[in-house]
Amino acid sequence: MNIAQYIEHTNLSPTLTIQSIDQLVNEAREYGFLGVCVPPFWVKRAQREIGKDKILLVTVAGFPLGYNMTETKLDEIKRAIDNGADEVDVVWNISSFKTGIPWTKIEIAKCSKLAHDHDKVLKVIIETAYLTDVEIVEASKLCADAGADFVKTSTGFAPTGAKVEHIKLMRQSVPTEVGIKASGGIKTLEQAFQLIEAGADRLGTSSGISIVNSNQA
Repeated sequence: MNIAQYIEHTNLSPTLTIQSIDQLVNEAREYGFLGVCVPPFWVKRAQREIGKDKILLVTVAGFPLGYNMTETKLDEIKRAIDNGADEVDVVWNISSFKTGIPWTKIEIAKCSKLAHDHDKVLKVIIETAYLTDVEIVEASKLCADAGADFVKTSTGFAPTGAKVEHIKLMRQSVPTEVGIKASGGIKTLEQAFQLIEAGADRLGTSSGISIVNSNQA
């Protein structure tokens, strides 16, 4: 298995620099990663560094808590697309979901439509650390019904990240055409294989290099 082709090489640290972004892209090029995930502020720089290489450029919106106004998320998504992003990982409104407000689904549908109108991919981060198993199933179905291309486990800022049992629940809850992105705390090759076997189509991690090197050892 070419594990690199599952990996979105990620750096969302608040202290990263322009050198960090250039390094991230160079590493993606060297190790054959599927893509890079960078903060919105650095999308334009990353796009410039990627050039014509086949490296997906991913960024985030509503990050990391998700309770921004919908209009704010839409503006973030549009700006990210204008700056060169291929895919946007938006944090859904967990607060709205926990309250049971229908707006949760409406917001995702609005975000999906905006992304798809520009032929871009939308992933929705449901932050599994704050959800019960029943809520994970409900959340995954809601995202799929609202037009999300992927459902994603975590921002990486919650108490826990991707878990095999959660990936299985998510995979069982959405149609085959909807992808699953595992992220948060993925540090070893063993974890990566387990998550893929459970149903993950993408892995968001800052440990991609060590994972790939372990696979080649």
